[in-house]
Amino acid sequence: MPHHPSEEEAPEGIFEKIAKDPSSSTESTASDHEDHHNEHNPGATTKASLHDIQTKGPQIPMSMDACQDDIFCFPELYPMPTDNGKSPVKLSLPLEYQQDLFSEIRSEDELVVLARGLGLLRVVTNLLHSYDAAGNNLIVIVGADERENGWIGEALAEHAAVSKSPMARGLSQVNTDAMSVGTREKLYSQGGIFSITSRILVVDLLSKLLNPETVTGLVVLHSERIIATSVEAFIVRIYRQMNKVGFLKAFSDNPEPFTTGFAPLSTMMRNLFLRKPSLWPRFHVTVAKSLEGHKKAEVIELEVPMTDNMRDIQNAILECVEASISELRKAHTGIELDDWTLDSALHKSFDVIVRRQLDPVWHRISFRTRQIVNDLSVLRSILHALLTYDAVSFNEYLDTILAAHQPPPGSTRQNQSPWLFLDAANAIFETAKRRVYTGKPPGGVLGASSETLQDSLRPVLEEQPKWALLAEVLEEIERDNYFNPVTRDDSYGTILIMCSDHGTCRQLREYLQNLHISPPQTSDEAKTESDNQNLRPSASFIMRRKLRDYLNWKKNFARVSASLFSENQKALDGFTDQRGNTAGYRGKGPPNKRRRVRGGSAAAGGGRPTNGNLQMGEDKESQVASLMADIQTTDTDALQKEEISVDSLEDMEDYFELYEMQDLVVVHPYDGDMDEHVLEELRPRYVIMYEPDAAFIRRVEVYRSSHGDRNVRVYFMYYGGSVEEQRYLSAVRWEKDAFTRLIKEKSNMAVTLTLDGAAIDDPQEQFLRTVNTRIAGGGRLAATAEPPRVVVDVREFRSSLPSLLHGRNIVVIPCMLTVGDYVLTPTVCIERKSVRDLISSFKNGRLFNQAETMLQHYKHPMLLIEFDQNKSFTLDPFADSTFEKSIKSADDSRDLQSKIVLLTLAFPRLKIIWSSSPYQTAEIFAELKNKQEEPDPIKAVQVGLNAGEDPLEQQSFNTVPQDMLRAVPGVTGKNMYRIILEVENMREVSRLTEGQLDEMVGREAGRQIHRFFNKSVFDE
Repeated sequence: MPHHPSEEEAPEGIFEKIAKDPSSSTESTASDHEDHHNEHNPGATTKASLHDIQTKGPQIPMSMDACQDDIFCFPELYPMPTDNGKSPVKLSLPLEYQQDLFSEIRSEDELVVLARGLGLLRVVTNLLHSYDAAGNNLIVIVGADERENGWIGEALAEHAAVSKSPMARGLSQVNTDAMSVGTREKLYSQGGIFSITSRILVVDLLSKLLNPETVTGLVVLHSERIIATSVEAFIVRIYRQMNKVGFLKAFSDNPEPFTTGFAPLSTMMRNLFLRKPSLWPRFHVTVAKSLEGHKKAEVIELEVPMTDNMRDIQNAILECVEASISELRKAHTGIELDDWTLDSALHKSFDVIVRRQLDPVWHRISFRTRQIVNDLSVLRSILHALLTYDAVSFNEYLDTILAAHQPPPGSTRQNQSPWLFLDAANAIFETAKRRVYTGKPPGGVLGASSETLQDSLRPVLEEQPKWALLAEVLEEIERDNYFNPVTRDDSYGTILIMCSDHGTCRQLREYLQNLHISPPQTSDEAKTESDNQNLRPSASFIMRRKLRDYLNWKKNFARVSASLFSENQKALDGFTDQRGNTAGYRGKGPPNKRRRVRGGSAAAGGGRPTNGNLQMGEDKESQVASLMADIQTTDTDALQKEEISVDSLEDMEDYFELYEMQDLVVVHPYDGDMDEHVLEELRPRYVIMYEPDAAFIRRVEVYRSSHGDRNVRVYFMYYGGSVEEQRYLSAVRWEKDAFTRLIKEKSNMAVTLTLDGAAIDDPQEQFLRTVNTRIAGGGRLAATAEPPRVVVDVREFRSSLPSLLHGRNIVVIPCMLTVGDYVLTPTVCIERKSVRDLISSFKNGRLFNQAETMLQHYKHPMLLIEFDQNKSFTLDPFADSTFEKSIKSADDSRDLQSKIVLLTLAFPRLKIIWSSSPYQTAEIFAELKNKQEEPDPIKAVQVGLNAGEDPLEQQSFNTVPQDMLRAVPGVTGKNMYRIILEVENMREVSRLTEGQLDEMVGREAGRQIHRFFNKSVFDE
């Protein structure tokens, strides 16, 4: 098997070979750690007490002698007497480590960190089924996405059918606001297993629609995402504060986030209110024993050499990445730079890590540095496209990148990325074009001069090296099945090809469908090739078709770009006819200027444009015409079937029939835990890993070890000496290092005291809150035992502020508020805005309406402007205009600070609160509530509902389409609401006739709107 983090230290070099020594798979140093001995060995169980049965469900005996090989079963003990008595519950846990893990998490609450690919969802679904079979439990799942909900629901239904559990109810999903409060309350009262989105669950828990005391247990998935300010941590705190006996189990299969920061594992355990972590890496003794037995899959490792052009492009991209990192290191010496290396730059989240480190000083760094940070993600995407796209698609992708980096028309500032000016960037574009087509000497004269090469081009159409190897592997499988038929086993004989994404799947499907179709050849070519050679697999047919599509796309792209450029240039210059002055310099610079052409051939002409930036090199029309003549459509193309996108499937039985499973070749992308479903349903005998993936390798190991009667042969393909190989090795090494650090931290970790979710009160502050000393003016000394409370709008639970308020022992009451976001006292109402939301509210005018309604109903309205805690406390990076405009008015009303000044002038009573983070906001709220009366939730909800405003203003519309509609020529603030009332969405607006628009907004405005939506981008 290709090696895992368990097997040996991954090589430190950039391009080391994948080790092939199978004996090293038993090597394990971290697994000898004392924490991994006797930790996961379940002891003998005793008779369960009534309290254990009520809180933990049925107890599981460890005697497995009577169970089947692939079924882990136990007698079920119901908390209450039933007619069925003890009935067996069958669990699909065939491997030893799965059984040990299941027994462990059933017996106690803990955080389980399992290595990727070892079947985390399988363990979770079996655990849920053991509670579901009892029939009277209420289990809540937090953190599951849509696909995982589908997996869990299907698995629970299958388990219920196998176990024949009459009381099992399966999974119920609560994932939309469309489900009414009454419906949710009825579902909760019936019990069962629920997967609830975090925002709905926290509101239901706070409003006691779902009483936390009635919940049997909480299951948290993707626990690596939980931080102190997350909604999931808020949910866990509410649950543990109100429910002391229910179980709480957290799961994760991503160990890397647990190793960043100071004492990350302890911090995570504190956020989850858990005390014990359970670590299950691939090199765990029980896991290694379960997967490295006699039932190993047959693995054939195939190293594919890259072509010379691909290697040159890869080296040039890595040179650009290294140069960009070097520029970043020079610009920021005060930031942690140890991880800013070429090796870490290959990781998919490197640019996110760099941006996170630069966020606190983002307002002080130069525009050039910000551009380099964005360029790192672009370069990494180019590196990925080199190994996955075909040569034509890759060249087209480079053209789009170059066009996207062009500055806006009329700009005098050179905004292009620095890497585009490197010699390595020139090598990238030149070599990518040579993979598609190049010049050819006329008449086959090899010694022709360079001038004669300009008149004609010939297609090269370099194929991906993996394609030919894939065809050879399929041919070998077919030959092996014919000459060496294997004895009948439980496999279906299907061939499964796994790749990284859906785009690669479409590419492979197209190649496999057309690999035996040969384009027409000339008589000279036919003489030189034998019949056997003509039958060899080839991608020339699809590559010629792709090249035709590319040349047509490039022609249309140039027309659209020219049209948009001329229109924008006229708008910027403010003249209707400037084309005579600019025509002399379009596509050609002044004679004293020279430029380097990116992506151009030797004959590429043109010069530096008026703004001094690079332009895409173009081929002459005569060259493109000669190239199109070589790849013109033939009779062979006409005979091919077109792709069917929609089929009504009428009379299916007359035209369709089912394939035999052994005849199927399935191309499927890697899809996380869903891949386990694919293996179980297809039962493939041959698996071709077109691209390496460590998690899928383990899934094949688990699949093969779980089914002794199914033979599997795996072909493991990778580009030798490529970033694909290095990325695989780095991922393996990072995971092993993460587990090693977790084991070390666990051995030295102190016991986490959770305080049951309640913070410690200051006695003095508690006394001051209890005794209200406002006795001035003849008032009385009043005493109250009520804790402070805040009425919060339910839409505010996307932020972390309600969680922090709850952490300060403030009662959070969720309500649907019409006016304001937070009501602190009967007279204080606060509208909270993040900086991004503040900018959008100014643009669409919503903030002025909100301020006006707060002034009408509250004595002390306030606007809270809250910044992100990890970003700078300044408005500089959030200015409306990203770059300097060539034409800028002296009185720029779009400036954010000037808008805030205008707001305060318009509403003098409106107070503005500036907060650097949600933590500071929670402190400000506590100060504002000090010695003040508590708000009434009922009155807060009723405020604004019966006001006498215009009904149109009371209607809530989606703000994003409103912003789009405002940008349409002819739409004004007066006629916009007429369009909103008459038309449902932007799509219908674009389809209105000019007459219909005239009736709504008038003739001139209707003409402008209709012309905007119906103008062709190809028109000059």
